Amino acid sequence: MAFLPAERFIILILATFALLDACLLVLKGVGIDVTGYASLIACGAFLVGLGQFYRHVRRNDRIAVTSIAAGLFVLFTIVGSIFNYLLLPLRFQPIDPVLARFDAALGFRWPDFVTWASQYPSAGIVLQMIYATSLPQLVVILLILGLGGRTRLLHHFLMTGVIGALMAIICWFFFPSFGASSIYGLSPAVTEAVPLAVGPHYGAQLVELGRNGATYLTPRNVLGLIGFPSFHTVMAAMSACFMLRCGPLGLPFLLLNVLMMPAILIQGGHNLADVLGGLLVFGVAYALADAALRQLERTQRQLSTGIVATAAV
Repeated sequence: MAFLPAERFIILILATFALLDACLLVLKGVGIDVTGYASLIACGAFLVGLGQFYRHVRRNDRIAVTSIAAGLFVLFTIVGSIFNYLLLPLRFQPIDPVLARFDAALGFRWPDFVTWASQYPSAGIVLQMIYATSLPQLVVILLILGLGGRTRLLHHFLMTGVIGALMAIICWFFFPSFGASSIYGLSPAVTEAVPLAVGPHYGAQLVELGRNGATYLTPRNVLGLIGFPSFHTVMAAMSACFMLRCGPLGLPFLLLNVLMMPAILIQGGHNLADVLGGLLVFGVAYALADAALRQLERTQRQLSTGIVATAAV
């Protein structure tokens, strides 16, 4: 079998995104860094090809599923990022002021929280480091699950990420937002005390992109567009949840991603509502991915049974 059911599911989504990307690039006349993206696509394709080699030639299922999963992860990240950018300029009014009012009703105000955190510069540096671990965590977990022989859990993990990303992009398209950093300013004393990965300057860039759209796409300069729901939160919840399913090994990941929550608020420039939305998206994506995976497995069993029955006749 060239691809497992979950792999085919993700490939179908990849192909759909790639077709949409190609159409939108032509229709909108947006330039693209062909060399930059081609090198990334080649990397993803190589990993998928390597997985096929280990599946059919070297007969090592663990390396095969891990390599294919890594390749699909790379390819989906590319086509999803391009698609997200091609939804610009915004068609609807940003909802950041609404989210800020929601936060205020809960007693949370982003500038006050960041200003308070600026009194503890060392903690701010630690949170900045933690914030930067989001993607590396996913790669590590992919390797642990794949090489550890937990193929079904690996595919549930991948499908949760893909479905979660789809949900986040769709929600963001109709209810766009760029995070608290796009509507609030901070004093120089605060930004000097706590270097922010996503500060007011970054937020201003996002607002400008939202207003005018992108004229040229390159992987060398990619900004995180989605404020609500926070996809950083989705990734953190994925890391903690799926590693906890591996037993005690998940405890360090749980601790790391509990600390990720204030890091997302401070370093990610997010509203509290963004984080809550991210947790909700994760929960729904997790359940949908599990249901989809069960259906794929059921269909595969039925096909296998039918083939065996036909062969017997």
